[in-house]
Amino acid sequence: MAQPRWLDSGEMAAWNAFLEASHRVGRRVERQLRDQQGLSHPQYEILVRLAEAPDREIRMTELAELLVTSKSGITYQVGKLESAGLVRRRSCSGDERGVFAVLTDEGMDKLRSAAPGHVEIVRSSLIDLLTPDQLDALGDALGTVARRLDPRD
Repeated sequence: MAQPRWLDSGEMAAWNAFLEASHRVGRRVERQLRDQQGLSHPQYEILVRLAEAPDREIRMTELAELLVTSKSGITYQVGKLESAGLVRRRSCSGDERGVFAVLTDEGMDKLRSAAPGHVEIVRSSLIDLLTPDQLDALGDALGTVARRLDPRD
């Protein structure tokens, strides 16, 4: 059996900084959305993706892929949004197993209400803490990781 490639001190520092920063930012974003809008971060992201989609609808399987979550996870979150009247589901004609998530007018209103506070917490928790060069490097580095780990490639 091959020996593990242990992290050196610089690699360990980068890993730990990534973990701490991602947890802190994630918790702040989650808290703001819950406290001000009664939404979880995944629910907010579903509303965003649906608002950006043609006719404000996306197949549930595609939505799960876009949000890097399981089908059961997306079903649960869409169910919560559906109960709140923010999303509805509709069958896919020609594919009896296919289901679309559709953003309702109420869901669009909720997204419009939530977006200003969300962008403010994203700015104060990440964007405004970094220089433009640091943002470019972060975007480049994390984009590389995302592309290399994307199973569709």
